[in-house]
Amino acid sequence: MVGFTGDTDHVHPLVNFPPTVAPSRLVNSLKGVSSRRMRHEFPELVRHYWRAQRLWSGAYFAGSVGGAPMSVRRQYIERQERPV
Repeated sequence: MVGFTGDTDHVHPLVNFPPTVAPSRLVNSLKGVSSRRMRHEFPELVRHYWRAQRLWSGAYFAGSVGGAPMSVRRQYIERQERPV
């Protein structure tokens, strides 16, 4: 992960990954791993999300910024809202 920001209901990760990896597989992996780690680190989340049995929505947005310099991409992410 190159950069990360977000808000109370979404995140803005900046990820550099090879073109052979499908964005849907990358997002699914990031959501799965982060959900397990957050449930382990913050057990109270299990009580809050017990009905849905998941922390993340199934939806996501992925955009490609292949031509922009990394410094421009990082600035964009850093200017977004920080997670609470």
